[in-house]
Amino acid sequence: MNKIAVDFGNVEPPPVVDSLAPGGDISGLQVLLNIVLRTLIAGAGIYAVISIVLAGYVYISAGGDSKKISDATNKIWHSVLGLIVAAGAFVLAGILGQILFGDSNAILQLRYFTP
Repeated sequence: MNKIAVDFGNVEPPPVVDSLAPGGDISGLQVLLNIVLRTLIAGAGIYAVISIVLAGYVYISAGGDSKKISDATNKIWHSVLGLIVAAGAFVLAGILGQILFGDSNAILQLRYFTP
């Protein structure tokens, strides 16, 4: 028996964790990291959409002012570029996971191994 089990006993995860695990083969820290990662990507998407809408409003209300038009165009470009980087990170992680591990989810579904 390992030292942690001797010191703390056998601790079972709450029943809710089983329903959160996609596929049921990961638990604990991996589930938490996956939820955090997905939340950050969703937050980046929501932020980009709001930023594009606000920049569009500035663009419409610029009234021919070249400085405001330039600022709004730059903000739209930066928002679209941010979305491309966020989506590209998933694509790149999938491609690298497929090449290195033979599983496109190997990097996206974090796993750690213990002795």
